[in-house]
Amino acid sequence: MFRAWVIWSLSAFFMFYKYAIEVSPSVMTGTLMGEFNIDATQLGNLAASYFYAYLILQIPVGLLLDKFGPRRVTTVAILLCGLGSLVFSRAETLLVAEIGRFITGIGAAFAAVNCLKLIAVWFPPKKFAFMAGLMMTVAMLGAVGGQAPLSLFIKSVNWRVAMEVIALIGVVLAALFWLVVRDEGAFMKRENRQLPPRIPIFKSVKDLLKNKQSWWLSIYSGLAFAPVMVFGGLWGVSFTKDAFNLQEHMAAQAVSLIFIGFAVGAPVFGLFSDWIGKRRIVMFWGTAMALIMITLIIYLPGISGIFLTLMFFLFGFSISSFLLCFTMIREINLPALAATAIGFMNAFDAFFGAFSDPLVGKILDMSWDGRIVEGARVFSVDAYKIAFLTIPLYLTLALISLYWVKETKPGSADITPLP
Repeated sequence: MFRAWVIWSLSAFFMFYKYAIEVSPSVMTGTLMGEFNIDATQLGNLAASYFYAYLILQIPVGLLLDKFGPRRVTTVAILLCGLGSLVFSRAETLLVAEIGRFITGIGAAFAAVNCLKLIAVWFPPKKFAFMAGLMMTVAMLGAVGGQAPLSLFIKSVNWRVAMEVIALIGVVLAALFWLVVRDEGAFMKRENRQLPPRIPIFKSVKDLLKNKQSWWLSIYSGLAFAPVMVFGGLWGVSFTKDAFNLQEHMAAQAVSLIFIGFAVGAPVFGLFSDWIGKRRIVMFWGTAMALIMITLIIYLPGISGIFLTLMFFLFGFSISSFLLCFTMIREINLPALAATAIGFMNAFDAFFGAFSDPLVGKILDMSWDGRIVEGARVFSVDAYKIAFLTIPLYLTLALISLYWVKETKPGSADITPLP
């Protein structure tokens, strides 16, 4: 069991690393617009270049991990994250910066599926929901690191040096992953004795695509998680700074509470759903609370500092309940196909991320009043409020999609209808 925890820790740190890189543009919006002389739509596309790679690779990621094992595949993936960060740090043009983000997205596409795959083969099924939640706790701490701490680091050096340091960390992590991780745990070996020796890849994908529950769970997942990345991953710091008259690093600290709340909530919801034996109802009420919190943050005037920070925390805490859909898709698919199923769901998260950042940027550009500060466009609070209408819309649609999701039985692969 000690080895299982060490392997999980390295996989979880890859999640930490991945999320720190993913949200890093949120503290560099003005810098990047000025550096590359771009508008908000182009900045959205730059950030989304990461998600484009993430999107197209999700099912191949699952297939590669199921076929070749996490050790070899994920070591290369971590190195690609480092390489992409290095290319991004040296970019002199928007195209090269986008290529760097795209390479980073290729590597990052393996992070979540790798960790969940290793949880499935190194830990008993009854611990899957809790371990997945704990994984997201570490991941969200990475997102916190990519907010206020990265903002302060960039101020002390500059954004290019900061990204070079991040690239170096990737090389070190890849070396450790290769030396320590092994593909097969005791639970995978035990389950393999109950499964056919080989499951044809195309048949596994076909069975996955024919399962309506896989589709509805994935649609819900994409809709529920997109607001976190739209607000916390790119545009939220700039909005918070202007809407609540905060300095940039203070705004970054406030927005980082979304990820701290997520970090706390993910394992709590995993344990709670295991305790009550239900997933869907927990996801419903968590998503509903997140919808209320983010709507108040964006549209309620005159929020005091203490209530603002509380609402950010509660938004992150409550939306972390969406992570249970990863447990559900694991429970309705064979363990040997865990990575493929989770990759399918992750593709929807990537699709909504790739689509939403440029969409919000386009709406901001349409509402721009012409102000420029240090070469970067500055948008009014009202413009942000118009663009952020997408956020409550996504969460409302996520709640509606849960109508077609059937409850699963924790610790099993059976689907049972709700009473």
